[in-house]
Amino acid sequence: MTANPLTAAPSVSEPGSGSTAAQSTPENPDGVLGPNDFLKLMVAQLQAQNPLEPGNSNEFINEITQFTEVEQITNLANANELSGAVQLIGHKVSYENAAGEPASGTVQSVQSSSSGTTVTIEGVAGVKLASITEVE
Repeated sequence: MTANPLTAAPSVSEPGSGSTAAQSTPENPDGVLGPNDFLKLMVAQLQAQNPLEPGNSNEFINEITQFTEVEQITNLANANELSGAVQLIGHKVSYENAAGEPASGTVQSVQSSSSGTTVTIEGVAGVKLASITEVE
């Protein structure tokens, strides 16, 4: 019988067994699964599948459909966030800077990357949208 990689318990090092902090640090501390994680899980399922008893093809199609839906929702959310940020260009905003102190200035540009959408406020790049507290 093959162990299901999705339900198998991860191996945990015992304290004092020579484990390092890097080994005990979780790879995904926020517990958020992205598209790549979903694909890794699907591949693990396929690799663990018994070739003499293939999985239900309807389940596989449902999983692919769910993946596509999640991807589309994520793309829509990213597009909405970017659109909202672009509308801030030229507006004066109040925000908390990296030190947690209040600051204000005019939004000059918007940047979008895999880590999210940020804005540049009067030369200060990388200001996250969540740190903006007021728009004038």
